Amino acid sequence: MTNILLVDDETLITDSLSYSLQREGFTVKAVTHGKQALEAIDEFHPDLIVLDLMLPDMSGLEVCRRLRTTHSTPVIMLTARGEEIDRVLGLEVGADDYLAKPFSFRELLARIRATIRRVELDRQISQAQPVDLRALRLDPAARRVFKSDQELQLSAREFDLLTILMKNAGRALSREELLAQVWGEEWIGDPRTLDVHVRWLRLKIEEDPASPEYIQTVRGYGYRFAGPEELS
Repeated sequence: MTNILLVDDETLITDSLSYSLQREGFTVKAVTHGKQALEAIDEFHPDLIVLDLMLPDMSGLEVCRRLRTTHSTPVIMLTARGEEIDRVLGLEVGADDYLAKPFSFRELLARIRATIRRVELDRQISQAQPVDLRALRLDPAARRVFKSDQELQLSAREFDLLTILMKNAGRALSREELLAQVWGEEWIGDPRTLDVHVRWLRLKIEEDPASPEYIQTVRGYGYRFAGPEELS
């Protein structure tokens, strides 16, 4: 069974989502405060968290920021606002996806299933060999990334995106291909999500994010990771 933690202070929403998700075969726990969510993570061991941006005691951004210091559990953030800055901030503190209220249950279910499939694929490559490119070392089995001797803290989506780019070093990957591989074939969110994750990755791995050596933009197409001969 897949455990889903719902974090929202609107009980009408959590009651409805809990009922609908349980009918789809998920085990669901709902809480209304950020502190309760952080406590439930170690007690409930969720496979995925649906997290509202606006909570009574702390923002969903702060909950996600604290979560990312110790866990890589996928997070889908909910926001009642339509402002782009909220979505960008949510992605930058480690959320894997976002969904603006009001939303249909079918849309949320598609996002949840796409994320779960991605996690299952991650498990299938648990025996994959580490990838070394210049100062970067990526270990797919341990889901860890090092720059020189320092470990980098990446969200689940950031790790998946970097894995695909590094394993295809030297090859240009289209935006559509990257979105499908990282977010799933059924993902119907904002395609700019990819650009936000690339920008956040560059801040973590590049010496000069404004002039990236590793993750290069292929204008009008997508992105490519520099090949071994370029980094030697």
